[in-house]
Amino acid sequence: MVNTLKTNAQITVYGIPNCDTTQKAITWLKKRKINFVFHNYREAGITAGKLNEWSRLAGWGKIFNKKSATWRSLTPRQQAMVTSQKAGVQVMLTHHSIIKRPVIEYNNKIIAGYNEALYEHEFR
Repeated sequence: MVNTLKTNAQITVYGIPNCDTTQKAITWLKKRKINFVFHNYREAGITAGKLNEWSRLAGWGKIFNKKSATWRSLTPRQQAMVTSQKAGVQVMLTHHSIIKRPVIEYNNKIIAGYNEALYEHEFR
């Protein structure tokens, strides 16, 4: 699928379709006629390789959502064990809902979360 960006980069939006934040990002992209592929990682899954790639590009702390209900549902002991990328990736593999949403992948870059100003800057 080709998009309208000058870079002609493939854009993939990773998320969960019923997530409000994911829906905002999808609506924003559609309004600007920016083509993308949607990856529902709740249904299609996510690999350790993909999570490690995102961690390399953006830092694991940017894709690991410590403000989520899933994070708060972990025991204090489980939370205390998340001190490294390796541990964070393991938790994200087990609890997909702890991954910040959406994650937008394009041009060897990652944007985690909905940030309209950043989208305006990146997708012009």
